[in-house]
Amino acid sequence: MTTNLAARISVLFAFVLSVAATTPQGAQAQTTAFRQAVAESVAQDEVLAEFYRAREFDGIWTGTTGRDRARRNALLAAFASAGDHGLSSTQYDPDALMARLSAANTAAEKGAMEVEMSALFLSYARDIQTGILTPSRVVSEIQREIPLRSRLGYLQAFEASTPAAFLASLPPSSPEYARLLREKLRLERLLASGGWGATVPSGTLEPGASGNRVIALRDRLVAMGYMERSATQTYDASVQAGVQRFQTAHGLTADGVVGAGTLEQINVPVGSRLQQIIVAMERERWNNRPRGARHVWVNLTDFTAAIMDNDSVTFSTRSVIGALDSDRQSPEFSDVMEFMVINPSWYVPRSIIVNEYLPALQRNRNAVSHIEITDRNGRVVNRGAVNFGQYNERTFPFAMRQPPSRGNALGLVKFMFPNQYNIYLHDTPAKALFGREVRAFSHGCIRLNDPFDFAYALLAVQESDPVGFFNGILDTGRERRVNLDEPVPVHIVYRTAFTHTTGALNFRRDIYNRDARIWNALSNEGVVVRALGG
Repeated sequence: MTTNLAARISVLFAFVLSVAATTPQGAQAQTTAFRQAVAESVAQDEVLAEFYRAREFDGIWTGTTGRDRARRNALLAAFASAGDHGLSSTQYDPDALMARLSAANTAAEKGAMEVEMSALFLSYARDIQTGILTPSRVVSEIQREIPLRSRLGYLQAFEASTPAAFLASLPPSSPEYARLLREKLRLERLLASGGWGATVPSGTLEPGASGNRVIALRDRLVAMGYMERSATQTYDASVQAGVQRFQTAHGLTADGVVGAGTLEQINVPVGSRLQQIIVAMERERWNNRPRGARHVWVNLTDFTAAIMDNDSVTFSTRSVIGALDSDRQSPEFSDVMEFMVINPSWYVPRSIIVNEYLPALQRNRNAVSHIEITDRNGRVVNRGAVNFGQYNERTFPFAMRQPPSRGNALGLVKFMFPNQYNIYLHDTPAKALFGREVRAFSHGCIRLNDPFDFAYALLAVQESDPVGFFNGILDTGRERRVNLDEPVPVHIVYRTAFTHTTGALNFRRDIYNRDARIWNALSNEGVVVRALGG
C-alpha cells in the first residue's frame, strides 16, 4: 500500500467510523440498527447470511478495533493493485469504495456498506484466485474444471487470518504467473513511454538490404530487446541475428528473413501483446492447482508437447494438433496419463466413420481398404456382402478398425489418458507435417514428432533399460498395453503468451481465435489495457 493511500484510509475511517452517539442508549440503538441493516442486506445471499448469522450480524470491516482497521486497509490496498493482475480497476476501485463509505453516515447505511465490502471481497477473492470468467461459456472447447473455492470458506479463513497475508496468498503461486505479472508491468511501463516506436513498412527484407526500411526494422528490434543498439543501415549479421531471435520467440521459422508472416508479428503493437498476457494470466488462474511435480504440458499454439519436472522442461517434441475447422479443433482440458499402447490398433471414431468413410464406401465398397469393417462382436465383415447405400450416418451398424502396422494412423505407439473427448497423444506415419510452421492437421488428437523418445522418457522412471524394454515389445508387432507405475498428469493448454523458465517472454498466433474471444469477454467485465507511468 502506498503512503498516500494509507493516509487517505486513516483519515476516512477516523471520520466515517467515529461513534456518533455519546450515550449508552444511543450506542445500543446504533448497534441494533447496524445489525438489522446487515441482516436485511444479506437476506438474498445464503452464504453471507450464514456467515453473519453466526456472528449475530456483527461486522468485520466497519468496526473501530485494530483488527477491523487492518481488514479494511488490507482490502483497499489489494483493490489498489487489482489492475496489476489484469482485474477490473473500475469494479475494485479503492477511491470509489472510500467515497461510498464516507457517504454512509447512519448506522443503517454503515451496515449496508459492511455487507457490500464482504460481497466485494468475495468477488475479488474468486476473480484473482480462479478467474473472472467461466471459460466454457466463452469458448466451448475449453473443458477445464475450475478449482473454485468455497465462498463461506473464504470469509471464515479471512476472518481468522492476518488480513494482508491472506489477500497476498490468493493469486496463483506458480512461477509462470509471477513471470507473466512481471512482464505485464514491464510492458505497461513501455507502453507509457511510447511502445516499440514506428512500425516497419511492408515488403520482404532479407540480408544485404539497406535503406530506411532496414533502419525501421533495426530500431524496432532494438526497442523490443532482440538486438543491441546499432548504427547500421544495412541488413547485416547483427540484424539477421536479431530477426532470428525474434522469430524463435514468436514460433516462426528462424530463417533470418522478414517475410509477410514475420513482418506481421513484428508490427503487432504493445497494447495487443498486453492483451495476450492478460488473457494468459486469466488462463493461469483457471488452472490454479498443482500441475504435478512431473507432468505433460501440451501448448496447442506452440505445437509442442513437453515433459516437465519441477517447472523445468526435461523433454520436448514438436506436435501436430487439431485442424482449424471448428469440428476438428483440439479441446483444452487436464487429465492423467495411465498407460501407453505399443503397436496399437486404430479404432476409428464414429464421427470419422459416418462423415468420411461411409460416403467413400457408398461410392466404392473397396475404398479405405486398409481399414477393417467389424460388427458389434468385433468380427471382420465381408464388404462384398454389405449394401452401403442403404445406410446413413444414424443407421450405419458397423465399427471400423485399422490393425497394427507402420502405416497405422496412430503410428506405433499411443499414450492414453482416458477422457470423454477421445483425445490422446500418438505417433503418426505422416512425418512430413512436422516440418511445417503451423501444424494444425489432425482430427483433434495430438501427434508427436518423437514418440519413441517420449516413451523412453516416461518409462525411464520404471525401467532400467527403457529403450530395450520398449523396442522388445515393438519388435513383436503385437498390440500391448504398458501401464505407467506412476500416472502422469497431462495438461492440454492454449497459451499465446508464455515464458520460458529463463524468464524470456514468448508470443504465438491465436490460431483458433480463442484468446480474442476471451479478451472480448474480459473487456466486457471491465478489464482494460493500461499504460503505467512513473
